[in-house]
Amino acid sequence: MTDTTAGQLRPAPIPFDRGPVWFTSLALAFGTLAIWQLADLRQAALFLIGSLMGLTLYHASFGFTGGWRRMVVEGRGHAMRAQMVMIGVAALAFIPLLTLGNPFGQPLAGATAPVGVSVLLGAAMFGLGMQLGGGCGSGTLFTVGGGSSRMLVTLAFFIVGALLGTAHLPFWLTQPSLPAIALGTSLGVPLALLVTLAGLGAVALITVLVERRRHGALETIKAPAASGWARLLHGPWPLVGAGLALAGLNILTLLVAGHPWSITYGFGLWGAKIAQAVGVPVATWEFWTWPAQAQALQSSVLEDSTSVMDFGLILGAALAAGLAGKFAPKAALPFLSLLAAAIGGMLMGYGARLSFGCNIGALFSGIASGSVHGWLWFAAAFVGSLGGIALRPVFGLDGFKRK
Repeated sequence: MTDTTAGQLRPAPIPFDRGPVWFTSLALAFGTLAIWQLADLRQAALFLIGSLMGLTLYHASFGFTGGWRRMVVEGRGHAMRAQMVMIGVAALAFIPLLTLGNPFGQPLAGATAPVGVSVLLGAAMFGLGMQLGGGCGSGTLFTVGGGSSRMLVTLAFFIVGALLGTAHLPFWLTQPSLPAIALGTSLGVPLALLVTLAGLGAVALITVLVERRRHGALETIKAPAASGWARLLHGPWPLVGAGLALAGLNILTLLVAGHPWSITYGFGLWGAKIAQAVGVPVATWEFWTWPAQAQALQSSVLEDSTSVMDFGLILGAALAAGLAGKFAPKAALPFLSLLAAAIGGMLMGYGARLSFGCNIGALFSGIASGSVHGWLWFAAAFVGSLGGIALRPVFGLDGFKRK
C-alpha cells in the first residue's frame, strides 16, 4: 500500500508500537545506569551488548529451533548455513585470542567442557525439549521479549529444569568422560581453525546437497519491501547478516566479559535464588558449594554477567518487536500446547545444565572456542531434535513456524 505525494508513489510508513518502544527504551537507559551504579561499568556494557543481541535475534527471527526443524521437515537449509557462517566467523577470532590467553590484560577463558556422558545425554534432552518448547536458549528469551505468552511458560519451566540440573550435575560428572579438549591448544591455531572451518563447511555442504536433492535448487530468499534505514529499524533482517552481527557481538562479549556468550547459567542461578528465598536450602547442594557458584548465589544477579546479558536480550527483543509493530501478538494457548511448553522447558533446563550450555553456550561459543564438546553437543542435540519434531503432532504442533 502506498501514499501519493507530489505525483509520486512512496511506501506507506511502517507502524510501530509506541508504548513498548518508549517503555523498553527507558528501561534500557535506566537499566544501564542502575547496573553501572550497583555493579560496575563492565556489567552495564554487557547489558547493552545483550540488548543488541536481542534486537538482532528478533529482527532476523534467528533461532536454532526453527532452522533445524525447517531442514528436517522442508529440506530447506538456509538458516542452518547462516548458523555455520556465524560460528565460523566467531571461531576466526576466538581460537587465536584464546590461545594467547591474556592478549589485552584480561584473562580470556573459552567455552570448553569435558567430553562425556553428561554432554551426550543432556544435549539430546535439550534438542528434544527445544522442539516441544518452541525455542532454544536464545529463542526462548527473544520470543519472551517479543511478548509471547506461551514462551513465558517455556521460560518458567526452563528455570525449574536448570535448578534441578544443578542438584544432579555432581552425579553426572562422575560418569565416563574425557577431559575438556581445546583444539587451539592441542593442534595449534592454524590446524584448529582448518579443522573447525572444515567441519562447519561440511555441515553447510550437507544442507546444500539435501536441499538440491529435494527441491532441485536452493531457496531464493526474497528481499522485503523495506530497505535502508526503514529495514534497519523495523526489520526483517537477513539471516546471514544477523549471523555476522551476532558473531561480532560474541567476540565483543569475550573481550569485555573474559568469556564467550552464554545464556542458561543465569536460569539456574535465578531458580536457586528463588528457591532459597522460599526456604529451600540450595546453598547446601554440592553444586552451590563450589567457590564460583557459592559466590554467585551470595551476590546480586547484577554481578552475574550471564544474567545481565539475558536481561538486556529480553529488553532488546522487546524494543525490536515494538519497532516492528509486532509486540505481544495474539495467540491461542490450548492446553496441549502449554503442556508441550512446560515439558520442553524442563528438558532444556535440565539438559543444558548437564551438557554445559545450550545452543549458545555449548554449540555457538563451544565450537567457536575450539572445544570438542561443542561438536558432540551439536550431534546429540540434532538427534534429540529429530525426536522432538516427531513428537510435535502429539501436542498439536505439527505445523512449521520459524522461531
